Amino acid sequence: MYKRKAVAQAVSFAVAYVAFGAAAMAQDTSSAPMQRVEVTGSSIKRATAETASPVQVVTREDLAKSGKGTVAEYLQTLTADGAGSLPTGFGNGFAAGSTAISLRGLGATSTLVLLNGRRMAPFARADDGQKSFTDLSTVPMEAVERIEILKDGASSIYGADAIAGVVNIILRKDFTGLVAKGELGESRYRDGEVAKGTLTWGKGDLDTDGFNVMTNLEVYGNHELMNKDRAGRKWIGQGDIRPWGYAANSQFAGGYITPGASSPTPTGALRDPKTGNYVSLPGCSQFSPVVNQDPAGGCLWYQDQFRSMQPNIDGVNLYARGTKNLDGGLQLYAEAGYSKRDTSFTLTPPSTSPTVAFPPNAASPTGVIAYGNTILMSAKHPQNPYGADVRLRYSMFDVGPSTRSVDNAFNRFVIGIKGQKFGWDFDTAYLHSMSKLDLNYSNMINMKVLQAALGNPSSPYFPYYIGTQASKNPASLYAAMVTNATSHSTTKLDIVDFKASRELMQLPGGAMGLAVGAEHRRESLDNPSLSGTADGSINSSYVAAKGDQNISAVFVEVAAPVIQTVELTGALRYDKYKNFSSTTPKVGIKWTPLKTFALRGTYSEGFRAPGPAEAGVESQSTGSSSVRDPVRCPGGVPAAGGATQADCAISIGAVKVGNPKLSPETSKGYTLGMVWDPLANTSLSVDGFKIRRENEINPLSYVEAAALPTAIRNDNNLVVNGVVIPNTGTLLLSNAPYQNSSFTEIKGVDFDVKQRVKLGDYGRAVVGLTWTHIASWVRAEKSGTRYQYAGTHGNCDTSNCAGTPKDKISLSASWDYSPKFNMTATANYRADMQNVYFAGDKCASQFANGNPAPGDCRLASFTTVDLSARYNVTRQLQIYGSIQNLFDKVAPLDPLTYGGMSYNPMDASGAIGRYLKVGLRWTM
Repeated sequence: MYKRKAVAQAVSFAVAYVAFGAAAMAQDTSSAPMQRVEVTGSSIKRATAETASPVQVVTREDLAKSGKGTVAEYLQTLTADGAGSLPTGFGNGFAAGSTAISLRGLGATSTLVLLNGRRMAPFARADDGQKSFTDLSTVPMEAVERIEILKDGASSIYGADAIAGVVNIILRKDFTGLVAKGELGESRYRDGEVAKGTLTWGKGDLDTDGFNVMTNLEVYGNHELMNKDRAGRKWIGQGDIRPWGYAANSQFAGGYITPGASSPTPTGALRDPKTGNYVSLPGCSQFSPVVNQDPAGGCLWYQDQFRSMQPNIDGVNLYARGTKNLDGGLQLYAEAGYSKRDTSFTLTPPSTSPTVAFPPNAASPTGVIAYGNTILMSAKHPQNPYGADVRLRYSMFDVGPSTRSVDNAFNRFVIGIKGQKFGWDFDTAYLHSMSKLDLNYSNMINMKVLQAALGNPSSPYFPYYIGTQASKNPASLYAAMVTNATSHSTTKLDIVDFKASRELMQLPGGAMGLAVGAEHRRESLDNPSLSGTADGSINSSYVAAKGDQNISAVFVEVAAPVIQTVELTGALRYDKYKNFSSTTPKVGIKWTPLKTFALRGTYSEGFRAPGPAEAGVESQSTGSSSVRDPVRCPGGVPAAGGATQADCAISIGAVKVGNPKLSPETSKGYTLGMVWDPLANTSLSVDGFKIRRENEINPLSYVEAAALPTAIRNDNNLVVNGVVIPNTGTLLLSNAPYQNSSFTEIKGVDFDVKQRVKLGDYGRAVVGLTWTHIASWVRAEKSGTRYQYAGTHGNCDTSNCAGTPKDKISLSASWDYSPKFNMTATANYRADMQNVYFAGDKCASQFANGNPAPGDCRLASFTTVDLSARYNVTRQLQIYGSIQNLFDKVAPLDPLTYGGMSYNPMDASGAIGRYLKVGLRWTM
């Protein structure tokens, strides 16, 4: 193992050393005049698209050849995407129904997503209750011209919060004609169907007609896919992973009984007041298909009976743009976009014993209610044989599974004017954008009615029959006890901006360029919690954020070709918030000693002020993640006196409260690399990068929160030699307040190579490889504790607990046999990861026999191959199709992540299985 690490480190440091600058492709030597363009990361128009910054460009052709159905699907295959990315199938998260990209694994809130170079209103619910981000599902894929991914940050140009980088999605602006597309898709299991239709129309040539208008309409729908629909696909979607050596009480199990405790069970389990242990009521076979039942007498069941793997989605995207040439070299333009996306997920039935958190009040000064301790079955209840009030654990199968409906409506409007005046190229515009989110959670429980129906004989709702006798309950009881929890959230964004650029003077290497700009924007967030959660009266914790802020900014940028082969760039931005201000610089250098070789490097700084969810006094959320209970599973071994393997990977709730005393985050980023065209048809680039984000705004880590003496626990305390050890019960909830942590630092290398091959009569081919290697991903807590996540399953404090693989590789080969036919194959590789929460930690999962799991405590690597093809039948008609996961690879078993049931959410294509799409494209 040591040798393997040493070799990997040697390779990474050698590559980083070679990447001493970042390079530009050889420039075209043609004497024809070149059009000056603006490149993401700079506001200065230039004749070459290459700057000192590493920019990955994804063309419309690349999107078409990928076979991916949405912009989010494509971007989440980028090797630079990491932990904190939000896939479509994550229905159990705060921001369910959305999609997002997380460059460098720094979280979606540190990746700035632009549309045509300007911002969009963020999704109306922060991920993990904290992280504001842009929902990629609002972008119509057919209207995309190209996507530019700036990998070194551009805080000095676009905003101080672009710490990890910028994704600029550029839509078509000069289209003429009519294009209609329709496509259908389904998995090899004949399920998970998808249908999409798009219509794009444009008219007017800017040069001859003086105007252009373009509209795009996209309508799509995806059928829900359940975890149980993959019952025959090995461990995929399985809650019960005992056949592969694991214990019965894994994280997706319910109904099992342990000493002094029981998880919710569909028959109901009552605690014997004499022994303190739970005893299950009869009738398990009526509810659970599990054959090998709990030897402790529980009614074992698993969440795959109910949970969605992929949601049901219905959506529409509408985009329009108009451009009109005016007198005097001016151009008026306007953009309008609308998106409506309705998503629904199916989750498990509610239970009678949740632990909920909410803002403290007079009735509940702690702001926490552990209903498992307070809801009792009365001694007079017909199903209680003990003659005393007793605790119960009951999963309410009679109520049915809960569904989460997430309806998001997004709009964006831009009107602006640009042109040339007084020797300046200028662009100014007003932008308004809004996101509206309606949540509707069905089959939620009014806990006061439930408490009375079980424990108060004088209540009109008493008795509430459970398990096999639930058919005795009247409809009036369910009408009073079962409710829908709803909320309506909004985010708003208004911007007025201006930027201008010009040539200043001639230097030995060419014209010196100058750009200046100013911006004022107002951001507001109103995300009320679900109805009934403000006082803990339903079975869900409080999640809310509210706030607004005004930000004013100015920037200046200079590009100076000091000699023929050297260009220096520099930018400076000043941002003014209500309580904070920042000055963020960026400098870069590009040296081109040969037309086919160049070195480049950048240094940049970033600044992110606390958002409303983090600093607002009305903000609070409760998240959850798997941790090892340091009390009941010290050193990775269940403690004597009643602890079990379940305590070694238990889901803990963590209450996060807005902290108005937070300070802003700051960052420093570096890139060093080269670009080289060693042969006429070969190009390669290598870029080393380092990002250090300091004074980070994070909740207390789940690992440290679990160790707090104030953590709330059940009262099934450990009993050793007849002695009860206080405060050692099952871990339920802890506080994880927002704080300014120490820092996060990421080091790595991006490698990109492209080879073009002429095949004579057989056409031509292009082979490309993109590789991102993470050499180090360190997070330091305020306490001074450092966690190394590179190559591990952590950071589990980010979404999904998806892990931080050291290597991600994308290899593509595209073959054009003729202008009529193209075929493209793409292989995507994710490296293996240690199944530990952080480097040096004990294995996070164990087999039933106590050995580390999976084998050698390592999650296997995963590679899939996608294939797409297009054939132009006529000039107007094109047939196309794609096969995702061509070889039907099964995703490795992942016992730790909570983003997918027994598989890693990054490996979703290996869970769904081979997936086929076919479509027609008609052009007029």
